[in-house]
Amino acid sequence: MSSTEVTRDIGAIDNRVATDLRAWQALRYFSLYRIVISGLFALLGVFAKLPVNFTQFNVRHFAIIACAYLLLAVIAQIAVERRWAPIRIQVYAQVLLDIVVITAFIRASGGVDGGFGILLVVAVAGGCLFVRPRAAIFFAALATLAVLGETILGIWYLDYPSSSYTPSGLLGAVLFVTAMLSSVLAEQARRSEALAAERAVDIENLSRLNEYIVQRMRSGIIVLDNADNTVLVNEAATTMLTGSEAPPTNQSVKMPPQLDFAYRRWLADEVNNKGPLDLDTNGLEVIASFTHLGAGGSGETLVFLEDAAEMRQRAQQLKLASLGRLTGSIAHEIRNPLGAISAAGQLLSESPKLTDQDLRLTQIIAEHSRRMNLIIENVMTIGRRKLAIAESFSLKPWFDQFLTELQERKQLEPGDTHCEWLDDDLVVRMDASQLHQVMWNLCENALRYSRGQPFLSFKCGRTSGSARPYIDIVDNGPGMSDKVAEQVFEPFYTGEATGTGLGLYIARELCESNQASLTLTEHGDRGCCFRINFAHPDRQQLTE
Repeated sequence: MSSTEVTRDIGAIDNRVATDLRAWQALRYFSLYRIVISGLFALLGVFAKLPVNFTQFNVRHFAIIACAYLLLAVIAQIAVERRWAPIRIQVYAQVLLDIVVITAFIRASGGVDGGFGILLVVAVAGGCLFVRPRAAIFFAALATLAVLGETILGIWYLDYPSSSYTPSGLLGAVLFVTAMLSSVLAEQARRSEALAAERAVDIENLSRLNEYIVQRMRSGIIVLDNADNTVLVNEAATTMLTGSEAPPTNQSVKMPPQLDFAYRRWLADEVNNKGPLDLDTNGLEVIASFTHLGAGGSGETLVFLEDAAEMRQRAQQLKLASLGRLTGSIAHEIRNPLGAISAAGQLLSESPKLTDQDLRLTQIIAEHSRRMNLIIENVMTIGRRKLAIAESFSLKPWFDQFLTELQERKQLEPGDTHCEWLDDDLVVRMDASQLHQVMWNLCENALRYSRGQPFLSFKCGRTSGSARPYIDIVDNGPGMSDKVAEQVFEPFYTGEATGTGLGLYIARELCESNQASLTLTEHGDRGCCFRINFAHPDRQQLTE
């Protein structure tokens, strides 16, 4: 059985319980009506304040019937309140009581002309609201027989006029019509109630489904009312705004100043700014967009929050697809002629008749051919790079293995590197091979510019507030100017004649494809510091 069917069954049970409660409540009101009527007649009978036609036969007889009716009505009300018997049995008993007592009232008032017959219509109509159509016809037939029987006995023994048959027959017809109409209306009401209950279960299921979808969306969703109070915040928005996965109450979620400023600016011109916002609460960059939920710019406001890193990742995938097609053309159009030039230069350098100046020229051809080939290989590496296969792993064992490999291949002494661990239990989520490539590029750059020991310094920990794992790679070099720092991640930008300008660019692209970020945090005269900010732990769980 599916969860939807289970929910539907539970909803049907709840609806049946609610229907039973409403039926008992209606029967309680019907019993109260009977107490009021019987009590009124009992007072009028005891104090002999009845109209003349009501006392045509016996006032004492009428008062005794009214008092007995009141007593039985009170007992019926107690039975309803305490539910001494099923509701169907109580309805039958109460309708039967009404028919017997009201027929006695009709006799005491001189027949149908006394006016008590209308009370039978009310009694039958009220009873038909609780039973099926066949039982309603039974009530009408029983009441009609009681009226006709009382009329026949009155004509035979109490000198009723012969014309009493006509109003008695009309009253019987009215009783049948009332019973049929009441039963039809009650049945339609029950069907409408059942349909409404079924629709309510469906709506409740849809509401839960919508709530589940909204809560599990990777985009942050915030709903603000007219007073700018948060009405709804999903889990993704909670993580973005507070850095905590536990969903707080809506009232406890406050928008950061940057987001609140963007919201106020949007209220002024209703133009969404697609630039990223840096949230100090957790170190994430988000792209916020706002829209009105109500018609005519009124009502609640819906706020969408998109992780800027994910947006850049999707844009990067499109860019890599285009770059892949470009690198295919480069391989055919440039690499083959370049190979021919390099081979011709090598053959020319082997000629015995070349002067020293000519040999220098052939060396220049070979060097620049190798550089061009390296640029093409780097560009093709970007275009052909596979999508990141992220995995969660402990950072310290991985880093120790990487550092050992780096020291062996670069022939570094123990004092040439320094590592500071602020947290030994760091767990990161990233493609391990791509992280290796990023770290290798950054370490090669750092070793190229370092002048004193330690040549390389590493610092591993968590950012304050957001608890995002990070690695700092610091060199001991001369640093760089502000102008160079602004362009250091641009492709083909390099400060060396032999560089390709693609190392840092590729490193940043690899980080962004894993929802991480690579930034230059320091570039003063004491060296440069590059920081890898890994994906937020809560965002890692949302992407799994």
